[in-house]
Amino acid sequence: MGFYSERVVPRLVTCACGTKPVIRQRQKVVPLARGTVLEFGIGAGHNLPHYDASHVDKVIGIDPCSKSWELAEARANQAKVKVEFIEGSAENIPLASASVDSVLITFTLCTVPNPQAALAEARRMLKPDGKLFFCEHGIAPDERVAKWQRRINPLWKRVFGGCHITRDTRALLQEAGFGIDAIEQMYLPGTPAVAGFNTWGEAAIA
Repeated sequence: MGFYSERVVPRLVTCACGTKPVIRQRQKVVPLARGTVLEFGIGAGHNLPHYDASHVDKVIGIDPCSKSWELAEARANQAKVKVEFIEGSAENIPLASASVDSVLITFTLCTVPNPQAALAEARRMLKPDGKLFFCEHGIAPDERVAKWQRRINPLWKRVFGGCHITRDTRALLQEAGFGIDAIEQMYLPGTPAVAGFNTWGEAAIA
């Protein structure tokens, strides 16, 4: 990895994922997780303060960037839940099938190179009665915004370490065989519209 990818991008993404509007969205979704939780793209650990320790046994966080995990150590040490870290890809998780109660994906599907492969892994990892909790930004329903998203997406990906702003979260989940149990959408306040259309909720294996 080059200096920019290894040193700059993790800090840039950490700042972007830690704004007040984004934190408020995390607070809506993270406390819903139960049991053994697999968190995709744990990154700098922004979600760790928001887990409900009375309902979570442990959090297994996977991330391809060990430098991001270095940024998360302070939050992990202060977390009220047990945290394990795996350096690796969400598209190929070295854990047994049907071994987690919850999968949490927040502001991560936008960056995963193969989101369908990652969601297939989420399905494999979940117990039959497990839940997937999600909070993602993506393509806007307003064509004026979507037009600009498609226009700047190539540059956006280069600057933000592979982040796509044109992915459709609902469609990705349904194509991967998940049934949507609850879903809400809105533009995040104080956030540029091209990056701020947010989709969150919960899903289960269909």
